[in-house]
Formats: sequence, structure tokens, C-alpha cells
Amino acid sequence: MVLTEELRAALEGMILSASGWRGVFAASGGEEDKTDRISPAHRIIAAAAALVFAAYLRAERGGQTPLVLVGSDTRPTGRDIAAAAIPVLLASGCAVRYAGFIAAPEIMAWARSLDGGENAGFIFISASHNPIGHNGLKFGLTDGGVLAPAETARLITAFRSLLVETDSVARLERLITAVDPAALRQVYAGESAAKQEARAAYLDFSAAVAWGTGGALAAALKAGLAARPAGIACDFNGSARTVSIDREFLSGLGLRFEAINERPGEIAHRIVPEGESLDPCRRFIEELHSRDAAFILGYVPDCDGDRGNLVIWDEVLAKARILEAQEVFALACVAELSHLVWTGELTYDNKGNALAKVAVAVNDPTSLRVDRIATAFDVSVFRAEVGEANVVGLARRLREKGYIVRILGEGSAGGNITHPSAVRDPINTVLALVKLLSVRSTEGKPGLFELWCDLSDQAELYHADYGLADIIASLPPFVTTGAYAEEAVLKVTTADHDLLKSRYQEIFLKEWEERKAALKTRYGITGWEAIAYNGMEEKRGLSRFGEAGKGGLKIAFRNGEGKTTASIWMRGSATEPVFRIMADAEGQDRRIERDLIEWQRRMTHAADAAR
Repeated sequence: MVLTEELRAALEGMILSASGWRGVFAASGGEEDKTDRISPAHRIIAAAAALVFAAYLRAERGGQTPLVLVGSDTRPTGRDIAAAAIPVLLASGCAVRYAGFIAAPEIMAWARSLDGGENAGFIFISASHNPIGHNGLKFGLTDGGVLAPAETARLITAFRSLLVETDSVARLERLITAVDPAALRQVYAGESAAKQEARAAYLDFSAAVAWGTGGALAAALKAGLAARPAGIACDFNGSARTVSIDREFLSGLGLRFEAINERPGEIAHRIVPEGESLDPCRRFIEELHSRDAAFILGYVPDCDGDRGNLVIWDEVLAKARILEAQEVFALACVAELSHLVWTGELTYDNKGNALAKVAVAVNDPTSLRVDRIATAFDVSVFRAEVGEANVVGLARRLREKGYIVRILGEGSAGGNITHPSAVRDPINTVLALVKLLSVRSTEGKPGLFELWCDLSDQAELYHADYGLADIIASLPPFVTTGAYAEEAVLKVTTADHDLLKSRYQEIFLKEWEERKAALKTRYGITGWEAIAYNGMEEKRGLSRFGEAGKGGLKIAFRNGEGKTTASIWMRGSATEPVFRIMADAEGQDRRIERDLIEWQRRMTHAADAAR
């Protein structure tokens, strides 16, 4: 079968990056199509991906026979993609274990459990938060994370080279169809056992992540929950977490747990857990709280289950409300940095200087709120370009330099990564807030929230009966554009982002001169600095904005004291055909952020239209 034109079109519709290889796999080409069939071209793409990954593993492991773990989120096309990839892996000499539906953190914990004992890697079939007709693939090793950007680039080069070979389609078809039927039956027959092994590995790993080196923290949390019961609600939205460990793990800590949309694959609403997607969970929390006041927190994962944004019961407002993604990450930072202080991993001299090198690794659009939190703990913040692989890579680099990096993540997307995990996990996000609520001051030892209040010079905020609203009120005040807000998502026609940013520079410099007096009068802004983020590298003081290329470009605004108080940011998405912008401003006055995002939007459109 000759698929040259169809294959070319399918490839052009895909985005290949360290964050995943994604495209519309539904046979119809409709991104909202719930069909379980993929197109013939995407069948070849899945096969080619498996072939180059098998070759990569053999090369990395000195030619040894690799073991490849395979699983998917609950999108309907996942099994068709697996059916194309698994025969090719077998034909390439790989051993294969297939777990069916599995959450991203689960397959990574499973892979990590084999580290040192197996020559292994994993292929995870998912398009994360993209619409249901999309799908894709992620690749990783036994370190528990996806391949680093440089390694992904190698894989992409090999993948593209394979598909331009004149006989590639026929060769891949032969590999798919010529597989030993007995070997294929054995893989599928082992699905249940593989899934149980993955769950067990994930349960063990989740406990290790939650408590770190502080085993006493688990006992303190359970004692806190016994004294003040807490309930957690989840809107699974048919995701891979429907068949994961959530209920078992959280209930085992003494938390009450209730859920909706628990059937795998029955996706009830928009997949991305932002904005309106959290409304069903908000209503569910209100219903549960009316019957049992212990229910105060809910979460909604995306389809692969590596992100969970939150809904809380706000005792001040007496209703449930949705937390913003940046707010969620800030709370996780407060929790996990307080965790380090509680366990003694982070201590201070009598002048309040940290006696350990501790850092937080984040992506470039993460709000400056995190910097203010870090200052209170006397720890450092380092930024990488958007992309979980970039942030994880930066954290690893920092650890090699002697830093403790317990908490990292992409504040703009919500959720968090808690070391030694290398992927966002809603269990870790939920537990961060539960620790703040339940590890309380006892017998002269301050709890996590009291530690935070003392270190942030807000001791007056602490009282014995504090709740979630009190914790949230203690965060440094910032207003930040949501990553999925309508005004944050643009369509641009300029494919060359170096050129786009160079045009933008001309517009910005002209408008700065026109607006700087008003910016100073209204908001105290007196200067600016341009910063580029490419991969794990940050370059400050840019003289040419185009140097940011396809990476992130931030304009950081300073006040008269030289302190950065606001910023505007831009970057083209590596996983969606959109261009994102953002504004971030200190304080509670939303007018600053509204003015800055509108200005950024107008300048970006003007740069795109310039010729």
C-alpha cells in the first residue's frame, strides 16, 4: 500500500517535541472525534516510532535485548496505536510488557522500579490534555522520566530519516503483519499481570515521594487527620487515573474519598483541567460538603493523569471555588519547602540564612509569586523554557551542583513535581495541601503552616483553627494571566519566531518610549530587561529579542528600587498549534495585569502582521 501523500500530510499535522509526539490520530481527522480507529498513515507513524525507539534502546544498552513497557491513557485510539507499535517492538527483538490503561506517573514509577535490574524503556501513548481525537507518544527510560530534549531530538531525527526512505512504508507493514502470533498473544495475555505490577510499584513509589526522608511526617499527617478528618473529591473525567491508585492510596492515609466520572474512557467534558472543566468538581464538592463538612478539596486530572488542578471549599466565602494553576503551584511550593524545614533538611543560622543549598526549578512563565515564597525560605529559583523535560533536566543539573531540589514544576500549567518523581502527579499536589492542613503544631514543634507564617513574617496569620482559606490568604499577592485564558492564546501566521520576535522588539521599543511615563505613574514601573529561555538555558539582558527563537521571551519590569514586580511573556507551543502570551503583576489590583496582557496581545499581533 502506497501512503506517501497521506503520510506526508499526517506528519505535517504532528508536533514532535520532548513533551511528546502529538497529532490528530482519529481516522476522520476530527480532533473531537471519539472513534477508536486511527488512519493508515498514523498506523505507519506509530510503527516507525516503535522501530526507532527499539534501535535507540539497543544502541544505549550496548546491543542488549531491551524490555519495553507499553501503556496508554484512556483515549479510544490508544489500543490501535499499541497494536501497530507492539508487533514492531517484538520484531525488533524487544521483550514487551503491555499494561493497557495506565496513568503517566504510574508507567514511569513502574519503569523506575526496574532501574538497575532491567535493560528497559517505556512508550506511553497519550496526548495529555489535547482534545480526544488527538493522540501521541512519549518515550522514557528507567530513571522515571521522559527522554531529555537532546535525546528526543536524536529520536526525531532517526524517525524522520526512516520515513523518507523509499521502502519504509512497505518495510513497516511487513514488521506489523509478520509478527509471531504466539509472541503477540503472550504480550496481551500478560496485560492484567503487568497492570498489577505497575500499580504495586506506583503505590510504593508514591509513599516514598510523599514522605521523602521524613518518615515521621507520615505519622504526623495521620494523627492530624484523625483529629480533624478531611475529605477529597475527584472528577476523574474518564481518565487513566480511573484505574490507578488514587482511592487506595488516599484512603489508606485516613482521607475520605469520593469520585465522579469513574469509568475509564467515558470523558464527560473538556480534557484540559482548567476553567470550566473544573465546574463539575466544584459542584460535587458543594454537594459533598453539604452532607459532610470534612470534604474540602477536589481535583481534576487530564487524560493521562499527570496533572491535577484543584477545587477547594472556601470557608470564608462559604462555597467551593476553583484555584488558578499558578495558585496551586505556589501552595505546593509552600508545602514542600516547609516539609524540608520540618524534617530538618533545611535549617538556618541565627541570622536566618539557610545552611543548605536549596532550589526550586520552574518554567519561564511561572509567576514571580514563587520567587517571593523562595525568598522567605532563603532558597533559590531557577527557570527553564516551557516543557516538563526542560524543568526536570534543570533540576537534575542543579542537584549535580549540590542543590536540594524537592519541588519543581510548571506553574503556568498547575500541578507540581515532587522529587524523586520526574513527572507531575495529582497525588503529590493533593498531598501538598493535605500536609499543610494536617501536619499541625504539637508539643512545641511547629507544623508546616506555622513554619511558613514565621518564615514569611506573617506570624499574626497563624491560629490553631486555620483552614485552606487562611493558607491561601498567606500567599504573596500576584495576578497572572491563565495559560488557557482566551486572551492568552493567539494564532500567528509567522512561522519564523526569530523574525516575529525581532519585529516585536521594534514595536516594543517604540511603545516603551511612548508609555514609560504612564507606566511609572500608574504602576511604579521604571525599567525593563529582556530574558530568553531556550531548553535549560536562561539568557538575561538580551539586546536582540530574536535570540529567543522558538523559546520563551520575557520582558521583566522593574520598579525604582530595581525589584522586578511584573512581566510579559511569549512563546509558541510545542504541543499545540498556538502562540501563548502572559502577564504577571505583583499586588491584588487586576488592572495592572489587564493592561499588560492587552498591550502584549496588541504588540504580538502587530509583529505578526508586519511585513
